[in-house]
Amino acid sequence: MPVEAIHLGAAKDPELWTVESVRAVAGKGLEGDRHFHPGGAAPGQALTLVAAEVVDEVGLRPGETRRQVTVRDVDVNGLVGKRFRVGEVECFGVELCEPCRHLEAMTRPGIIKELTHRAGINADILVGGVIRVGDPVVEL
Repeated sequence: MPVEAIHLGAAKDPELWTVESVRAVAGKGLEGDRHFHPGGAAPGQALTLVAAEVVDEVGLRPGETRRQVTVRDVDVNGLVGKRFRVGEVECFGVELCEPCRHLEAMTRPGIIKELTHRAGINADILVGGVIRVGDPVVEL
C-alpha cells in the first residue's frame, strides 16, 4: 500500500488533518490544502511526498513532517527529476524538500539534522485527478 496517509492543513492553522482522498489539480496543488495556489503554483510547490520508513525511523507520527502524502516502499528521493504517478495523478519530482526551522519548532530540536536529504520531495502535478490512501506510486 504505497500511499499510506494524506495530510492537509489550513493556511493559519498549525494542525493538519488526515483524509482518505484528495483532488489534485494540475499546476495548482491539492484542493483544500494551505499550499493550493489557484493562480498556479511555482515549480515544486504543488505536492510534497515523504517516505513512511523515514518518518518511523526518526520517531515522528505520520503528518508531523508537514508533507502531504506519506508513502511506503518507495524510493522518494529517486523520484527527483522523474515523472511518476500517484494513483491516477501524474507528477514530476522537482527537488528534495529539506527540513526547516518551522518543522523543528513544531517537533523537536535536532530534527533538521535527522531529516537532512531525506525529508521528502517537492513535486509538480502535471495531470490532475484523485489521490487515495492505498494508491500505488509508479515511476513512468
